[in-house]
Amino acid sequence: MPSQKKITLGNVEIGGGAPVVIQSMTMSPTYDVQKTVQEIKGLEEVGCEIIRVSVPDKKSAEALPHILKQISIPLIADIHFDYRMAFLSIDAGVQGIRINPGNIGSFERTKEIIQKAKQKNVAIRIGVNGGSLEKDLLDKYGYPTTEALVESAVRYVELFEKENFTNFKISMKSSDVKTTIEGYRKLSQVVDYPLHLGVTEAGPAFSGSIKSAVAFGALLADGIGDTIRVSLTADSREEIKTAKEILKSLGLRTFGAEIISCPSCARAEIDVVALANKVEKAVAHVKKPLKIAVMGCAVNGPGEAREAHVGIAGGKKEGLLYLDGKTIQKVSESKLFETLMDQIQTLENNKTP
Repeated sequence: MPSQKKITLGNVEIGGGAPVVIQSMTMSPTYDVQKTVQEIKGLEEVGCEIIRVSVPDKKSAEALPHILKQISIPLIADIHFDYRMAFLSIDAGVQGIRINPGNIGSFERTKEIIQKAKQKNVAIRIGVNGGSLEKDLLDKYGYPTTEALVESAVRYVELFEKENFTNFKISMKSSDVKTTIEGYRKLSQVVDYPLHLGVTEAGPAFSGSIKSAVAFGALLADGIGDTIRVSLTADSREEIKTAKEILKSLGLRTFGAEIISCPSCARAEIDVVALANKVEKAVAHVKKPLKIAVMGCAVNGPGEAREAHVGIAGGKKEGLLYLDGKTIQKVSESKLFETLMDQIQTLENNKTP
C-alpha cells in the first residue's frame, strides 16, 4: 500500500502522496569537486532530482560543502562502515544520509547517527541490502531471503522509532527481481514510511533497464514506492532517462515528449523505424509533455495518431499529418520528418499542447 508518511529532503517532498522522485549516484570520486559537480549538473539537466555521493573518507567529507554550493538538488551522503563519516557529512550540510545498519558497526553507532541527524534535521535512508545482512539473520534464514530482508528493515524501523526519529525512508535491495518485488510488497504491509525502490547491481544498460522496469512497474502500479533509482552499469544519465520512461509509462509523471510508434510490419509503406528513431533523437530536448505518434500504415495509424497531440500515419510513400485529432495535410515521405518537426516546434512554443 502507498506510504502515508511524508518526509522532506531539502526542498523535495517524499511520500505521503508526493510525486515519485528520481535519484542517481555519482561515479566521480567525491573529493574531486570539479568532476563531481560537473557530473551532478549533467544529471540535473536530464531530470535527476536527488543525488547521492559516496563518502568513504575524510577528504570526501571535506569536499561536500564545496559541492553543495554549486548544485541545486538535494545531496545524500552514502556512508558505509565508518560512522564518523556520517557525522562529518551532516556537519557539512547535506540534506540526507544513507546508512546500511548492517555494516555500520552496532546499534549504538546507529543511535549516535540518529541523534546527530535529529539535531540538524537531516533525513536518513535505512538501506537494507541482501549483500550485507546481519549475521544473526543469515544464520536464521540461511541466505538473504525476502523474509530476512523484511525482518532486517523492521528491526531498524523499530530502533529509529524508539529514538523518536521518523524522518527516514527505507530501501530493501536485492539483485533478484522477484525477491525485490516480494520484499517490498511485504514491507509495505507492515511499515508506513516512504520507500526507495532499487534493484541493486541490475546490470548493463539493456538488461538492467529491463530488470528495473519489471520490478518498479509491478510495485509502482500497486502504489508502492516513493523514490527510485535505476542502477545501471552505464552512464548515470541513462539511469535518469530510464527512470523517467518508467514513470511516464505508468502515468505517474510527465517528462517532455512521449513517442508512440508502431513496431513496423509488412503493411508499412514508409520507413517507420528510421523515422521514429530520427524523431526520438530530435525531440530529446523537448520539455513540454507532448504525445507524438509515428505510425506506419492505415490499419492502426490514423486512430493512434488522432490520440496524440501531433502525429503521422503512413501511406504509400507518404503520410497524413494529424494535429489534436484532426487531419491537417498529406505529406510525401521525404517531407514527413521536416513537417512533423515544424509542427512540434510550434506546439512547443505555445503555452499549452
